[in-house]
Amino acid sequence: MGFAAFRDHKYISLETFKKSGEGVKTPIWFAADPASDLAGDHAQLYVYTIGNTGKVKRIRNNPRVKIAPCTIKGVPLGEWADASVEIVTGDESARAMGLLNKKYFPWKQILGFFALFSRRERIVMAIRPA
Repeated sequence: MGFAAFRDHKYISLETFKKSGEGVKTPIWFAADPASDLAGDHAQLYVYTIGNTGKVKRIRNNPRVKIAPCTIKGVPLGEWADASVEIVTGDESARAMGLLNKKYFPWKQILGFFALFSRRERIVMAIRPA
């Protein structure tokens, strides 16, 4: 199982689910946890979003998601994988943001600068194989 198929990609399509069961797909940046084996059952990817977005509301209601490698526009480039997602805080959140900063340098830093002018919080999530 695991997430080995995501190793060389820049974006994943994150499909979250409404209460009706309808899926909503969003292309999003991600970073792999280097302490986890992407090919194993304990693989872990980190993503973040700004504020109380629809995907955060859907995840709080249902942590079951699907992910697939994709283009910046969300066009899938591989198979979908079942996963679960959890909002993380504290040290794990800070570590995840560091991984994302490193992978997406300098673009994430530029976006982060503009986010300073917004009061919306950043939500960090860990995605694990289902």
